[in-house]
Amino acid sequence: MFLQDFLQLTIAGLAAGAIYALAAIGFVLLWQTSATINFAQGEFVTLPAFAVVFFSAVLGLPFPLAVLAALVVSAGLLGLAVKRLLIDRLLDRGVLAIVIATLALGLFIRYSLQQLWTPLALPFPDLFSRAPVRILGVAISTEDLGNLGAATLAILGLHLFLRRTRTGAAMQAVAQNRTLAATLGIDVSRMIAATFVLNAVLTGIAAVLIAPVYLVKYDIGIGLGIKAFYAAIIGGFNRTFGALAGGLVVGLAESYAGAYVSTQYRDAFSLGLLIAVLLWKPEGLLGLREDG
Repeated sequence: MFLQDFLQLTIAGLAAGAIYALAAIGFVLLWQTSATINFAQGEFVTLPAFAVVFFSAVLGLPFPLAVLAALVVSAGLLGLAVKRLLIDRLLDRGVLAIVIATLALGLFIRYSLQQLWTPLALPFPDLFSRAPVRILGVAISTEDLGNLGAATLAILGLHLFLRRTRTGAAMQAVAQNRTLAATLGIDVSRMIAATFVLNAVLTGIAAVLIAPVYLVKYDIGIGLGIKAFYAAIIGGFNRTFGALAGGLVVGLAESYAGAYVSTQYRDAFSLGLLIAVLLWKPEGLLGLREDG
């Protein structure tokens, strides 16, 4: 019985952690290419979820088209527009200015949705069946398996994009050394814009996966954004693989703590884990130490 429960908790933790990892990788990509920390990351999850509801329930688009349209809007509005209208104007003023600006942007999006649309939770179509499946005699949530599989495919697609395409290689060059990349003829501004678009797509996918679980509400992204930030720091803010590992660690820690300690301490457990990593290994579990 213990082994069955442990396997169920592990799958649930990995599924949640993979979604956290999508947003955490976005944090890391933005930091690597532009030294930008986006504290509106939670709202980069919230807005696509509302966009899917708008395109499907209001405009009547088929659900797959509604998801695609929401990802396009997310990439354009939250990716390119935010980069060009906000970040470009503040990039030379340091991290603090960008932190304050993105915090303000997040609050503006959150409470605009609350006041102009609805403060109530909106239903979101189930992507996967809620009926459990039995694997080796253990009942596993189909939704957890589906979310884990979808997030894994998204992360694998990101990996292939970064490793196998010229744009991905240019983005990595900018992440490693912006000055040298510019000397080599790489359009640094364009690559930073591509990173913002990529981050918006990743958070849009996270929104589609998490919305059936928590429903669509103006504050749905707060918890996910915070936990993704924890994950990025825990894994290592200067490595995308670290963000992936950090997301899985946070997801598993929450799952086990909720079952074996108390559901009331799930969030506190994640925060405690963050503090422990900062005290023990400030660069993150898989992060690289940076001198100076």
